[in-house]
Amino acid sequence: MKPLVTHLLSFVLLLTGAAQAQDNPQLNLPRIQITAGMYQIDAQVAQAPEQRTTGLMFRREMPQYEGMLFVFEQPSSLCFWMKNTLLPLTAAFVADDGTIVNLADMKPQTTDSHCATKPVRYVLEMNQGWFAKRGIKAGTKLAGVPFK
Repeated sequence: MKPLVTHLLSFVLLLTGAAQAQDNPQLNLPRIQITAGMYQIDAQVAQAPEQRTTGLMFRREMPQYEGMLFVFEQPSSLCFWMKNTLLPLTAAFVADDGTIVNLADMKPQTTDSHCATKPVRYVLEMNQGWFAKRGIKAGTKLAGVPFK
């Protein structure tokens, strides 16, 4: 009987550890430099499905010139939401050539959908207000390795 209890206890601890790990922000993704006019962006790259699913969830702060670039395999009508995301963000839906298709301000911890107005392969999330304060809007072209 003891081995069964030991195995069950180990299983419960394993599940508890996995649940706690899921509540941690991902901070060690690869980074690239993107420019928006004269502004530099240090972007973490979320390319794998599990990286894109977690995104910026559980982050309590993000430096002003930092963001996250979500990279998908092919252009599609992407929609984002903010469940478990603590920071107010703006999503820039970006075409293959780096042109911002549309921007969407997103409230923390909501499940409202924010969608691209046409199929895109990239989404760049920044602190809410970052794009507006710099006059960056739909039609602005971003530059960097992904957009070449």
